[in-house]
Amino acid sequence: MATTAHPRVGMELYHQVQAFYAKQMQLMDDGDVEPWAETFTVDATIANNANPAPAAGRELILKVARKLAADVVSRGVQHRHWTGMLVVTEDSADQVRTQLYAMVAEIPAGGEARLWRSTFCRDTLVRGADGWQVARRVVTHDDIQDSRAEEQA
Repeated sequence: MATTAHPRVGMELYHQVQAFYAKQMQLMDDGDVEPWAETFTVDATIANNANPAPAAGRELILKVARKLAADVVSRGVQHRHWTGMLVVTEDSADQVRTQLYAMVAEIPAGGEARLWRSTFCRDTLVRGADGWQVARRVVTHDDIQDSRAEEQA
């Protein structure tokens, strides 16, 4: 069986990245979109295979996040992101690349949780003055058989 070797990163760096994602995902789940947007660089991009064009720049990313958060509230549901299977590759002391699975559960008020979205996420994180930030994110929605996110990022 062939495997792909990933350079090992230290436990401290790995835990920093895990803590970054825990904070970032909980901010979005709580609807705190302004602090969530601050976890992206000013010129960050987010591409995914569900939309025709990537969101470029923190301001556009924030606009999209506000719309998504408002939709969650209007539908009376709660989203909970769960990330795992994290792989961290260190490019330099101030830049890492990550791969992870992100599952989003949707819970209606008084109802049962269901898997709303299953994705594979690839990020480039850069170290800023206040910690890690996403410079580039490419999200592949598992239910869509399209590679546009890779082509556009």
